[in-house]
Amino acid sequence: MSYKAIYSYAWDLAEVGVAKAVREFRRLGLDTVTLAGSYHAGKFLRPHGRLGKVTFPEDGTVYFRHEPSLYGAIKPLPNSLLEERDLFRELTDQGEMAVNAWLVLLHNTPLGMAHPEAVVRNAFGDPYFYNLCPSAPEARRYAVALARDITETYPVSGISLESPGFTPFPHGYHHEFALMRTNSWLENLLGLCFCENCLGGAERQGIDARGLKAEVAEDVSAYLESDLDYPEDMAEAFWRADLVEKKELQRYLDFRCGVVTSLVAEIREAVRTDATVAVIPSVARPTSGCWYEGSDLRALAGTAGVIEACFYEPSPARVKADLFDLRRRIGGAGRLRGILRPSYPDLETEEALRAAVEALRAGGVEEIAFYNWGHLRPRNLAWIGQVLGGLS
Repeated sequence: MSYKAIYSYAWDLAEVGVAKAVREFRRLGLDTVTLAGSYHAGKFLRPHGRLGKVTFPEDGTVYFRHEPSLYGAIKPLPNSLLEERDLFRELTDQGEMAVNAWLVLLHNTPLGMAHPEAVVRNAFGDPYFYNLCPSAPEARRYAVALARDITETYPVSGISLESPGFTPFPHGYHHEFALMRTNSWLENLLGLCFCENCLGGAERQGIDARGLKAEVAEDVSAYLESDLDYPEDMAEAFWRADLVEKKELQRYLDFRCGVVTSLVAEIREAVRTDATVAVIPSVARPTSGCWYEGSDLRALAGTAGVIEACFYEPSPARVKADLFDLRRRIGGAGRLRGILRPSYPDLETEEALRAAVEALRAGGVEEIAFYNWGHLRPRNLAWIGQVLGGLS
């Protein structure tokens, strides 16, 4: 399968028109549109927007016509664009390019607010409404149904799954605020989920999850009440020491990986057999940090079949290094795709983009996507065409 893809949003396609957008994509040498089927909130600057340059998408909505009977207590929120048109239908009907559905699964604030029983909770019991917990039965049912729904309703070539796991503490809500410095040790402890579903699941595996919860709460409370600010290099060292010394913490993090892998396995089982399932494993850089979110790279590659890694790095050398490490961790399981950003803050010249693409291809990655059509200036889009046009 060829996968030279452009990530895109429905509102950008609606503004330009599907036929015109497809012509532009084809001219650039692309063969696939990876379109957001479910997405969270944002504040996006659109260089070539015609109906406004700054967009605030509707939070936590879906951009395809869903089948309500497939869902349980947690149901999709349809985007208002669907009242006028169905961009997935228009794209799949045009027949000139493959359509891949990009699904943000569990990072959904409106659904979390509506279903607090199914969200991540920290060691103090505080709910993180922006993250449905992958251990919660209804959150899992929602994620599986979403993937099944879009692959049954539309002839998409596949799906790319984002946020199937535990969102790190710094990556979450709007206007985040604290009158103190944070650090990786503190953020990692605050990012652990101790909801009843996670506690129960871990205890069934013989883990003293409630003891770990109490210990984490005590450690965080003591730090917050102290007069200390850990320097970042020390905080990272303290976190690594905890990972080595605290055996229940190790086991709990392994348990989280099992939760996410089993959810992806359920999704792979539920969708059409001919539809590709790719997992975007992390918001972390480099990609190997994904383990904290419950992403076991080798297990996910073997379960889903494809890891679609974000090589969001500021130089080709760093892209090459991340790929080398990914190959080592995945072994022979599944295959790799790569996503590149041909712009600030990553690859800021055509030469850098070309070198990054060549590094991926030399490392065996032929399936490459570019992020994101609506965010890229005309010159950056032109680089894609120049680079793809020069591939042998």
